[in-house]
Amino acid sequence: MKKVLLHICCGPCGVFPVEQLQGEGLELMGYYANPNIHPYTEYQQRRQSVEMLAGRYGLKMLYEPSYCPEEYFREVSFRESRRCYYCYALRLEAAARYARKGRFDAFTSTLLVSRYQKHEMIWELGESIGERYSVPFLYRDFRPGFDAGRQKAREMGFYMQKYCGCIYSEVERFAPKVKKS
Repeated sequence: MKKVLLHICCGPCGVFPVEQLQGEGLELMGYYANPNIHPYTEYQQRRQSVEMLAGRYGLKMLYEPSYCPEEYFREVSFRESRRCYYCYALRLEAAARYARKGRFDAFTSTLLVSRYQKHEMIWELGESIGERYSVPFLYRDFRPGFDAGRQKAREMGFYMQKYCGCIYSEVERFAPKVKKS
């Protein structure tokens, strides 16, 4: 059986990948590390939905012990146009580090389920970071299960977030749009 570390960004995005990977017979462990999520109350709500996911699917979990958005802001400051790249790299690198330390056979991420994320970028970063840490990145295109996973998450009572997690996406989602003349 292959031992895989699954970086999980939130409960709803975890449903389909967890079902898929467990269905493949993989020995799966979840990993919650998301310093990009802002504000802290949003981080906590997402963590609680991951805890519900873990309980529902019997998933062993590792939780990053501290909430440290400063890491995220250090990476993206003055590089906001490429913030997703640095955000993905930060989280995938943390997962690869834990995967190597825990002697996992591979690592992957629930980021690969969302049609709103930059799929190719995540895949390329995962591959290069995996090579650097000598832990293969397990690529799966989980997007076909996005809608069904979100529906199951709603039925299970998971918190359903309205933006990707960073302050920039929160502004893009909720701030009034100003028309340029």
